[in-house]
Amino acid sequence: MSAGTYNLVIDQGSDFALDLVIKQAGTALNLANYSGRAQMRTAHSAASVSATFTVTVTNAAQGALKLQLPGNTSKNIAAGQYIYDLEIFTASDSIVKRIIQGDVTLTPEVTR
Repeated sequence: MSAGTYNLVIDQGSDFALDLVIKQAGTALNLANYSGRAQMRTAHSAASVSATFTVTVTNAAQGALKLQLPGNTSKNIAAGQYIYDLEIFTASDSIVKRIIQGDVTLTPEVTR
């Protein structure tokens, strides 16, 4: 399974959430033994992380998970262009799968 590309637009200072259903060969992937992780950086080679998303498995049997970034986090990040990816993994990283990846546009907040 190759990672899909999905570009995000996040409004600085607003709560962001994306619900996903992971399927493999058309069938929901059971996420019972998986956790998720996702980061946003300025470039693939950037040493520092601009933001860490919260990834929650919401329905393991149906392959459902949620990617979130709270407004309190995004308000402290400079508006602009970033990249991200989302991985699911098992204990001790014995299995790691990149699910989606892409660009992030963080739009500037006006009302503060």
